[in-house]
This record gives sequence, C-alpha cells and structure tokens, in this order.
Amino acid sequence: MTATTVRVVPRAEPVKAPSRFRSFQTYVALILVAGVLLIPVVWLLITALKANTEYLSYPIKFFPSVARWDNYVEVFTPAFYFLPHAWMTLFLATVFSTLTVITSSLCGYGFARYRDVAANSKLFTLIVAMIIVPSIVTIIPSFMIFAKVSLTGTYWPWVLWGLAGSPYHIFLFRQFFLTFPKELEDAAEVDGCTPLGTFWRIFLPNAKAALATSFILNFIGVWGDWITPRIFLKNSNTTLGVLVNTIFTNPQGQLLTTLTIAGIVIYTLPVVLIFFIGQRYILKGGLAGR
Repeated sequence: MTATTVRVVPRAEPVKAPSRFRSFQTYVALILVAGVLLIPVVWLLITALKANTEYLSYPIKFFPSVARWDNYVEVFTPAFYFLPHAWMTLFLATVFSTLTVITSSLCGYGFARYRDVAANSKLFTLIVAMIIVPSIVTIIPSFMIFAKVSLTGTYWPWVLWGLAGSPYHIFLFRQFFLTFPKELEDAAEVDGCTPLGTFWRIFLPNAKAALATSFILNFIGVWGDWITPRIFLKNSNTTLGVLVNTIFTNPQGQLLTTLTIAGIVIYTLPVVLIFFIGQRYILKGGLAGR
C-alpha cells in the first residue's frame, strides 16, 4: 500500500463586521464634512433674503432683521431680463443635449456592433484620445472657423457641435451597447429589421439609463458654461450663466448684491432638481459604461 498525504487547508477566518462604535464615528465624520460643505450654501440662501443696505452694513449680521422674500419676485422684473435669458439658456441646453445624445448614441452603436470592420479600432482609439484634449484648447480655433463663416453670435455652433457628437458620450454608449447580447440583434435581423431599425426599435428603448445620463450631463454642461457663450454669443442672446452676476443693477448702475444672490439661487435650482431626479440614471449609466 502506498501512503497518501493529506493536505490540510487552513480555514479562512470570518470577516469581522465593523463595530457599532466605528460606524458611529464614520457617520459623525460624514455629517461634519457635509455641514462644512453646506456653510456657503446656507450663507447664500440667507443673504438672498436681506435688503441690499443690510448686506453692506457693518458689523456684519448673519441673519436678516426681516426676511425679504420679495427679492425672489423682483428677480423676474422685466427690467432685469432674467426670464428671457433663462428661456434662451433652456432652449440652447435642450437642443444641444438632444442632438448630442442622438449622434453619440448612433456612433456608439456603430462602434459596439460592427467591431469586425477594419477601421473600427483605429477610429475608436482616436475617439478615446480626443477625450483627454481639454475643450479650452480648441475654443480659439473654433471661434476663428465660425467667425470666417459668420456664425458667431448665433446658436449654430452648438447645433453643429451637437451633430458632431461628444467623444466621452460616444465612449459611454459604446460601452453600454456592448452589454447587449448578440442574440437580440440576430433575432431582429431574422425578422427583417435593418441595422438602423435595430438601433431605433431595440437598442434605444433599452438604453434609458445611458440616454438619461448623457442628456443630463450635456444639459448641465451648457447650463453652467460661462466661457463658451462669453466668446461666441452677444449680450442680447447669451446664456443666463454669463449675465446673472451683472444684470441686477439700480438706475445709477450700482450692483444690487442681494438680488444678484437671489438670481443665483434661482439659476442653480434647475440643475439641482435635474440632478436629484436623474441621479439614479447617472449611476446606472456610469456603471454600465465601464
């Protein structure tokens, strides 16, 4: 008989759950950090309720003596042109985001489902390389090109940028569509569906997370952009982000600071609402795009 050797495998130690005291310390630290980060926001909300003379008074009072909720009403006074510029910004952000989502999703679908094409990998490498190029690098050459064809001062640059797609969002849709099983495409082809019909009827309806993520990120990017509208647009049709700090003045040309702060609060509300409504889509789209 031959002796058999028995190999003893060490038993894995059970993972210890974090103690209640450590969890308590973590929550306290997070609450303290959140409280520090909220100080500027609280100061902004409280200052928006002050009178302009009270804001300029010394010594500084943190709380207003009388809360002036009328500041939020005066923001929409026709003399300040807040509402027209808000509608312009909403229109521009919506058009750009919609066009970018359509073109980027179509390009991402092509890169994901036609990987056997010889130029696919080279073009996709170029797309990925364009992600690391800061937009500020191309803003002056873009301005010179659009100035040559007399498109500065209009919304056409955003339309053309939207039709060209976004490298990051093309990458996002490509990674998202790679998770779709090949059988879906084969079944659609058997039923006589064209590649464009497959994209429109099967892939897009099942890509709500990526679509919402792309739209929200593009919308926030245009809504909060200051440099590009400042260079390409005129004061008469520029976005609210450019003028929100300058349009609230009295007849003598002095800045009404508390009205400006109230306008800033209203200006940030759409972005905050969109983020909280679509944050679960942003999370799903970001995880699926890895």
